[in-house]
Amino acid sequence: MAFHRTELSVILSLYGRMVAAGEWRDYGISCLREVAVFSVFRRTAEHPLYRIEKRPRLRDKQGMYAVVGMDGQIMRRGHDLKTVLRVLERKLIRAVK
Repeated sequence: MAFHRTELSVILSLYGRMVAAGEWRDYGISCLREVAVFSVFRRTAEHPLYRIEKRPRLRDKQGMYAVVGMDGQIMRRGHDLKTVLRVLERKLIRAVK
């Protein structure tokens, strides 16, 4: 399981804006059998702040995209990646103010 180029483009666009705002510093991508994960870090040697997950098996249920917080709580889940990532874009607006 992996992210498609169009999905990565959307994720990396948000990542670039958050790096420019000084909120994020590093990322990691994991491609496992049933899930693809894009992890975002504030510093390299710590737990991820957020995980953006793609689980195709949930496509017909809650939606295959999810944003998971540091504590493991699902912040948003849905069928459209851009819509799901809006929960993180709100944090960008707060960071810029």
